[in-house]
Amino acid sequence: MSKKIQFDLFSPQAGQSWHQLEERAHRCEKLGFHTMWLVDHMWTRGMPDLDHHECMALMAGLSAKTDKLRIGTMVICNNYRNPALLAKSLATIDHISNGRLEIGYGAGWMDEEYKAYGYQFPSMGTRLKMFEEGLHIMKAMLSEKRATYKGRHYSVEEAICNPKPVQQPHPPITIGGSGEKVMLKLVARFADRWNCPAGYESFEHKFNVLKSHCKDVGRDVNTIDISEQLLVCIGQSDAEVEAKWKAAQMLKPFVSTGIKGTPKQLIEELRKRVAMGITTFVIFFSDFAPPPTLELFAKEVMPAFA
Repeated sequence: MSKKIQFDLFSPQAGQSWHQLEERAHRCEKLGFHTMWLVDHMWTRGMPDLDHHECMALMAGLSAKTDKLRIGTMVICNNYRNPALLAKSLATIDHISNGRLEIGYGAGWMDEEYKAYGYQFPSMGTRLKMFEEGLHIMKAMLSEKRATYKGRHYSVEEAICNPKPVQQPHPPITIGGSGEKVMLKLVARFADRWNCPAGYESFEHKFNVLKSHCKDVGRDVNTIDISEQLLVCIGQSDAEVEAKWKAAQMLKPFVSTGIKGTPKQLIEELRKRVAMGITTFVIFFSDFAPPPTLELFAKEVMPAFA
């Protein structure tokens, strides 16, 4: 049985007011997008002065203002919040949304942001170890009556997290990353979904590495939803597409693995990716998703995969 193909909106909140974000969420819900994904940053690299709302508060607010759309963050930075408190907050948001929370989780990377906000910026190896401990604690907090875990960086003892989330045993956990030695191994052990970030050299190679890690830990890779962070450049005509694609060249690394075309051409491009095993597309529109772009994609591309 083939998996249902899902289309999500990657929606960094840079430069958007609360009311604009609320309006976008309502539009996504109406058009049939599966999830709206925010980002966990204090500002946007290269555009630090733009307004940029904090993601946990936004997820709670958008959850209260929508009915069907799932809400997530691509991805929450482990180092910005104690993982036990993070689990408690996420369980609460799952209740506010009546079971529509998506947990995107990662090890963190934006060094200037850490330093500006007074966080230590450990080595990549240490951040990955901290992230692994955070995964242990989060799963325990969300699914066990009492959570106890003693790690090098984090510990919990008989920690209570009630009420448990609406989604049991916990909301779906998406791990975003493609590091072959550690990150994909953590995907095999902990994730419900793997999101392959834009800018990869070979999706097939990364997917094969994940399959190998799944085999090593005794997990069926088919129990993991495979998603891609994908730049999409859509237009009504070839001329419109090419003009938008030219403007999109500044969007690195997204543009290196992005796709462009009219609706008919994009359907063919997406079918190639489905054949590779991708079932969820986390789409970053090259023109930053104004209403006409969202509507064109939803009405002329998405039905081909219903």
